[in-house]
Amino acid sequence: MKHFVAVAGNIGVGKSTLVGKVCACLGWQPYYEPVAENPYLEDFYENMKAWAFHSQVFFLSHRLRMHLSLLEDPKSVVQDRSVYEDAEVFATNLFRQGQLNERDYSTYRKLYRLLCDMLRPPDLVIYLRASVPTLQRRIASRGRDFETSIEPEYLDNLNGLYEQWIANFSLCPVLTVPTDEMDFVAHNGHLELILQKMADKLMGKEEVVFSPEEVRSFSER
Repeated sequence: MKHFVAVAGNIGVGKSTLVGKVCACLGWQPYYEPVAENPYLEDFYENMKAWAFHSQVFFLSHRLRMHLSLLEDPKSVVQDRSVYEDAEVFATNLFRQGQLNERDYSTYRKLYRLLCDMLRPPDLVIYLRASVPTLQRRIASRGRDFETSIEPEYLDNLNGLYEQWIANFSLCPVLTVPTDEMDFVAHNGHLELILQKMADKLMGKEEVVFSPEEVRSFSER
């Protein structure tokens, strides 16, 4: 049986790493966040208010093409960041910052909602939750120059939008992973625990949580 799992979470939380590890363990197909040559990006950074709408529509269309590709893949797939996050988190953040005006944001949301109605949702979203200090440590450890200027306030704003989105998301089940307490890179046991909980959710179990006792127990494996 084919499964479609999307991994969601803030910048630096470990989405790509988890996608790779899950697929390596299960023999599934990874779909990493697409690197696209956004033709509006240079203009966007020079004048965000003028080009935010164009840039976000480009990213939305690019994410849509990826979503359709993984639906057509005969293998079980794991996606690094979903189509939903572009709209619910990043576009909404631009709107709150005043970079997207109300008319453009409304048009963007209508397009996004239309796509959501047309697309088959994932079978499961794995939401990696982390505090800002944890995100900062992980961003620093991967040493990407372009991420050094990310402010804690920006990460905190995105965290708030992620929490709001997940709290209201009902298109498919969600597995929330408390990554402040779990490190699936350092501890193979934590990855094993995530895989177990993921299987439980895919089998239809509703109340699936990570208890502190379980996390401590699997830390020793």
